[in-house]
Amino acid sequence: MRIAVTYENGEIFQHFGHTEQFKVYEVADGKVTGSMVLPTNGSGHGALAGFLQQAGVSALICGGIGGGARTALAEAGIVLYPGVSGNADAAVEALLAGNLAYNPDTVCSHHHEGGHDCGSEGHSCGHHGHGEGHECRHGNCNG
Repeated sequence: MRIAVTYENGEIFQHFGHTEQFKVYEVADGKVTGSMVLPTNGSGHGALAGFLQQAGVSALICGGIGGGARTALAEAGIVLYPGVSGNADAAVEALLAGNLAYNPDTVCSHHHEGGHDCGSEGHSCGHHGHGEGHECRHGNCNG
């Protein structure tokens, strides 16, 4: 079994669609037997699910994640544990021990330009500040 974590400097990176690397853990008999850090090579929102599927990942621990990415992961058969923050290694150990604190309803936890959270009043999904051509992929955006 392989578990991936959105990864940056030992911590769980908080925006799935912009993660530049995953730490992938090999697990056997309920214990981590090895790990490696895999760069995403610039893959974005939709491509990351395929990237993880090709890497043989069966579960993902992450922070915030948009609705389109959630759907792509589900279609790839990858179990999702969103809404997690802190140390990546500790999160995997917690998952294996059956006591990972995660929020299955987490959709978007990063802050946007102007300080608005996704879904807040007055938020315009077309103005994320993530670069040109970004489309809203957050399940609770109506803009």
